[in-house]
Order: sequence, then C-alpha cells, then structure tokens
Amino acid sequence: MADGAGGLHRVVHTMGTVFSCTVRDAPTPALEAALDEVEALLHHVDRVFSTYRDDSAVSALARGERVPDAWRPEVDEVLELCARAERDSEGWFSVRHSAGLDPSGLVKGWAAERAARLLCDAGATTACVNGGGDVQLHGGPWRIGIAHPLEPGKVAAVVTSETGALAVATSGIAERGRHIVDPHTGRPPDGAPASLTVVCPGLTRADTLATAAYARGTGARAWLERQQGVAAFAVVGDGSTWTTGSFGAESRQ
Repeated sequence: MADGAGGLHRVVHTMGTVFSCTVRDAPTPALEAALDEVEALLHHVDRVFSTYRDDSAVSALARGERVPDAWRPEVDEVLELCARAERDSEGWFSVRHSAGLDPSGLVKGWAAERAARLLCDAGATTACVNGGGDVQLHGGPWRIGIAHPLEPGKVAAVVTSETGALAVATSGIAERGRHIVDPHTGRPPDGAPASLTVVCPGLTRADTLATAAYARGTGARAWLERQQGVAAFAVVGDGSTWTTGSFGAESRQ
C-alpha cells in the first residue's frame, strides 16, 4: 500500500517479529508485484527455517530427517553462511547449542537482504527493509535511529546513508533483554555493552558480526576494529559510548 510520501509501504508479521518494507519510488505494477513477492518470501523463510514449527527444514534436520528437495538449495546456502560466520568469528557466532540447530541469528538478516534485492531488481532506487530493528538500505537519503538501551524512548545515535547499499544491525538488551549468550559457556557475555551496532553494506554480515561481537563481551571492540569495511557503535552499561571504523552517526542528547 502507498505511504504518505507517495511511495510504497508494506508491513509483514512473521518470524516472531515485524518486517517493514518501504520504497520511495513512484508506484508501478512491477514494484507492487515485488512487494507481494517480498511478503511471500518472508513467510516462506519462516516456514523453512523456524525452530518453532515441526514441519520446517530446521526441525527436520534436528530429527535427522531429509529436507524436501525444493528447499535444499536455500537450506544449503544458509548453513554454509552460518558455517562461514562461525569460522570468521572464531566460534563466537554459533547456530548449534544445547537446544539443537538454530540459524535464526543469521536468517532474519539474510531474508531482509534478499527482500531488498527483490525490490531493487523490480526498479526501486530507494528502498528500506527493516526486520525487527535491523535494516537494509538502498539509495537514500536515509536516517536510521539507534535506540538507547538504557533510556527507553531515546535515540543514542543516528546513522545516515546517502546512496548505495548500507545495513545496520544492533545486538543488546534494548528490545529482547539479555538473549545473547557466550557460546563457549552458555552464560551472558562477560563485559558485553548494553547495545552494539554494526554498519556495513549487507545485513547478513552485519547481523552475524553484531551477534558475534556482542557475545565476545570485553573483546568486542578490538575484534571489530580488525574487520574490513565495518563500522560499529556501542553503548556501555555506564552510559559511555565507543566507536570503530568510520562510524557515520550523529549522537543525540
């Protein structure tokens, strides 16, 4: 449906969260069809990768069963991306734990990135897909507020994007409490910031980097400083902040 600025907007409730898709270009049949395709894609990803559905591919794998052939290519892609993220993070990003296989730490960002690509392929020059607060942008200008984890209702910083592709992913306590654990101990990370935001071109990578860095706790900043093409912003428990790379944000009081 069209938004107030004359573009297009679609809200999709799936994967236990809300996806918001915005296109600022003038509506066209191709873009309308692409939004329908995006909505179908997001529900499909939930159907295949949900850990809460007995009929999902993830649940089938957990039971040692065969994944339907139609799903096999995307399941293989996601599992390879998860394995790569685990290798690149030296084990700090992990999809395997006591409860079994859970790739949800990667799938949401991967799905949002795919959705944004569908919109661009249909002719969108300025598009935003927001999946539960993690955002994939194309074109611009865009301004993305980062929620303050210690002061509800306040914005800790603003990320600006003028053109090209940019992704913003945040891990921390603001939305879901302390839900990320140290994969080596199963306990909350020692010295983790209250929130940690990663900015880079693609949301699949931004999402996994934010999760892995947060899980590292006190080692997050040093590790992120070694990542190529990545900027980060963190709010520490005492309210202080730190950044890495060329973090393009404007702090707000």
